[in-house]
Amino acid sequence: MRARSSAEFRVRYGPWAIVGGASEGLGRAFATELARRAVHVVLVARRPGPLEALAADITAIGTVKARTVAADLATSAGHDAVAEAVADLDVGLVVANAAFSPIGSFVDTPLDDLLRALDVNCRSAVRLARSHLPLMQARGSGGLVLMSSLAGLQGSPGLSTYASTKAFLTTLAEGLWFELRPLGVDVVGCCAGAVATPGLAAASTRRAPGTLPPEVVARATLDALGSRCRLVPGSVNRVAAFAMVRVLPRRAAVAIMAKASSGLARAGWA
Repeated sequence: MRARSSAEFRVRYGPWAIVGGASEGLGRAFATELARRAVHVVLVARRPGPLEALAADITAIGTVKARTVAADLATSAGHDAVAEAVADLDVGLVVANAAFSPIGSFVDTPLDDLLRALDVNCRSAVRLARSHLPLMQARGSGGLVLMSSLAGLQGSPGLSTYASTKAFLTTLAEGLWFELRPLGVDVVGCCAGAVATPGLAAASTRRAPGTLPPEVVARATLDALGSRCRLVPGSVNRVAAFAMVRVLPRRAAVAIMAKASSGLARAGWA
């Protein structure tokens, strides 16, 4: 599919986009890439400081506006704050990127951490989608990005809850893609491998094969809107995904994921 120009992208997915988890890493990369494509951005995350700094960088471009919403998307109050902030905007794209990853033994992880992973990774994505997809459907254009993970393609010991939430997002993306494509709304689920974000750097003791810069993942994901329902960025990651899903016995794939996650410290990021 021919890559869209910035003007075409803005017409189809603008004029405003909401980016969850925008304070750093992938969220920051999505927001910056959208600004390059002349789409105004609503930046959502818990920490106001990084959001304001990013907004200043984006508005310095001179042609793009940015709004910040310091909100916890694990809560109803957080979603209410987002709804209030965008009430007067025409939102054509939602990037559901906020994530929380409790790492370690399931039975040793506090229940509140496990439930927060469900709230941030799954419930917040559903709420954002349900809030904005009806308006996109009515106008016949728009897009939704659901950030999944290679960890969600099979059981991932040490990341069991996180991986399960990502499997949910992949399946949700595929279903919504089929439902909404005839109505002019594009949905893509990005099954990213390791991404060189501050969160991963804090949690990992080694660099995984196929690790990509967040800017590469964000650009590839936005380019995939309208051309496919699921994306695995990076040739190394695509080979790994094919092997894990199509070639290896399920038990072997799970064992490989257990080894891959053994170098992660017990931490979470959003």
